[in-house]
Amino acid sequence: MVKPVYNLPERDVAETEAIRHWLETVGVHYPETACRLLKRACDWLARCQGGQMLETGESAVRHRLSTTDILVRLNMDTETLSTALLKGCLGQGALDGDRLGSEFGSTVARMVEDLARIEQLTNPRSTAGDEVQTPMSTKDRIQHEENLRRLLLGLSEDVRVILVVLAERLHLMRAIKNLQPERRAQIAQETQCLYAPLANRLGIWQIKWELEDLALRYLEPEAYWRIAGLLAERREERERYIQGVIAVLEAKFAEIGLHAEITGRPKHIYSIWKKMQRKGVDIDRIFDLRAVRVLVETIADCYAALGVVHGLWPHIPEEFDDYIMTPKGNLYQSLHTAVIGPEGKALEVQIRTHEMHCHAEYGVAAHWAYKEARGTDAGFQQRLLGMRRWLEGREEDALGEGQGSARSGFEPTHIYVLTPQYRVVELPRGATPLDFAYAIHSEIGHRCRGAKVNDRLVPLNQPLKSGDRVEILTHKNAAPSRDWLNPQLGYLTTARARNRVRQWFRQQDFEQHLHTGRELLERELARLHLVEKPRLDELAVRLNLKRSEDLLAALGRGDLQLGQVVRQLQADSQPPKTEPDISPAETRRLSAAPPSRSAVVIEGVGDLMTHLAHCCKPVPPEPIIGFVTRGRGVSIHRRDCHNICHLEGAERARLLEARWAESSPGASYPVDLLILAADRKGLLRDLTAVLADADVPLRGIESQPERSTETVSVRLTLEVHDRAHLDQLMTKLGQVPGVSLVRRF
Repeated sequence: MVKPVYNLPERDVAETEAIRHWLETVGVHYPETACRLLKRACDWLARCQGGQMLETGESAVRHRLSTTDILVRLNMDTETLSTALLKGCLGQGALDGDRLGSEFGSTVARMVEDLARIEQLTNPRSTAGDEVQTPMSTKDRIQHEENLRRLLLGLSEDVRVILVVLAERLHLMRAIKNLQPERRAQIAQETQCLYAPLANRLGIWQIKWELEDLALRYLEPEAYWRIAGLLAERREERERYIQGVIAVLEAKFAEIGLHAEITGRPKHIYSIWKKMQRKGVDIDRIFDLRAVRVLVETIADCYAALGVVHGLWPHIPEEFDDYIMTPKGNLYQSLHTAVIGPEGKALEVQIRTHEMHCHAEYGVAAHWAYKEARGTDAGFQQRLLGMRRWLEGREEDALGEGQGSARSGFEPTHIYVLTPQYRVVELPRGATPLDFAYAIHSEIGHRCRGAKVNDRLVPLNQPLKSGDRVEILTHKNAAPSRDWLNPQLGYLTTARARNRVRQWFRQQDFEQHLHTGRELLERELARLHLVEKPRLDELAVRLNLKRSEDLLAALGRGDLQLGQVVRQLQADSQPPKTEPDISPAETRRLSAAPPSRSAVVIEGVGDLMTHLAHCCKPVPPEPIIGFVTRGRGVSIHRRDCHNICHLEGAERARLLEARWAESSPGASYPVDLLILAADRKGLLRDLTAVLADADVPLRGIESQPERSTETVSVRLTLEVHDRAHLDQLMTKLGQVPGVSLVRRF
């Protein structure tokens, strides 16, 4: 626990005096021009919100000052501080958008406007009434919370807006102790589900850990105070302890010439509680209450650093994990060890290379990346990474100035809009109100006759944007229009909505299409003098249709070509061909013919036994090379195979030039694929369904769950015709819900 400290006087001091005191205290850290800007912002704050009181019993002015002071301690720039002071002032008195821009600049004006929009969307109780309490299933609630986090991250291109939101939430959590227990629990639940994960994804640890601890304090007070009591030291004392450990390690690494970057943080109460819950152990079995991380250049340096740590302090054998030699299922790599450190206290040490650390923080090994594991919005992922890297880059600057744009250059491919009950719906960028209607329910889409966006009537083909609140107007006798399927008119952009409309028209016109298809087929059969009754049920099954009526209706709609159906029927009506008799001599001659199954040609050498290497499993037309083995012929590798690239000089003489044969019809080649995905029910079924639909043989499957991250790695062994076939298949597998990575194993 840490007692928060503000650059503010006692609470009973008047607002004007509190503003003056805060400006004087903060002014020593900022240049004179910045202080003048902050003074103007405080003047507008007092004019617009002076005398207003909040439900916490605190004045609005003091609340804004406290929020801004948290940002001061994060070394944020004056534009961010001015935005925090002016939040809620837009539209009050004479401060409209134009005045705001002229006095504080367009950047501050835009951020204040974004904050006003976020405030409206994240506090729907004032407009939504009891509708917001509509119950959700656990699955729907988790998805709603995820979409709401994405909505907040997508509402503003400037990451500093989210920083203001998080700082305000942190101060609110510090100030709610006098509220009613039910209200405290409601705010704490919102914090735990929405705001703490946001801070986590942006890497703002000093806000994240305190939000999580305070949320636990009000949601699980008994557990919180029990753990707090078991921690013999205050957080400040554990931080000093870690700094001492870092100093010892730095000195020891300097002695042996090992360059390392060392950081550390004491584990906070919520993290301790989560680990106790997950492992089912008490606090005396948690060995990472104090932890340091060592970043080095190479893998060899990792093990050298490990030797230093174990040489300094005795290690706890059962707490050692080598994830470098045996990575986790999500490809996470690191050395984890626990030792009895100075003063006989347990200490966890993580050792990894900078490359491993980058993968853990930004790659698929990151916890937050797996929560985004649907893999359908790469632009959004890149945008989030850009935000994190900007925040980390500005830490070197005392005031966060001059570190480049805080706005992301990546455009997400999805938008997040709200229902009238303030539930968040994910749609592709460019989606319309009609797409939204079909995303809610097919019947709502079918009966749609109009739409309101933010309480204003709009055309059904108007593109939506993140944060829009959409209400669909329906009529019981309404029906889809064929204009909706016209791409030039722009009514529908999602494949799901278009398929629902097509399906509706197919169902409505089924009888007419059935009659048309039967007439077409009968007329063509009569013209060809085919009098035998066609076996349409068998043909329908071969064409992936359920029954003969579906075949005739597809023919009438034009989904099937008449010639295609007739050729199949003609082939069925012809008698089966008999196999010609083959004499024994002919049989021997055929058997003696040289096999032509080899798909590989060894340049300048003939009649060599070849086989495809298991390590890299090449497929045409990838560049290949042969390696003469001892007793097993020539193994064919990809030219970029790890084993080939690392051959020593003597063994390189055993390489032979090789190429793929000109043609090998029907040939198939085994490949191994590694798939990383969120662990969910039905994942393997969906993956194998993709292979079945593509008529791809599956030769093997292995899965390994990673419970700590709720993920699973799946290894598939299958057969493909060539590299283009493989790439197409990997693309389809990557589109399965939950899949975050598909690559060759």
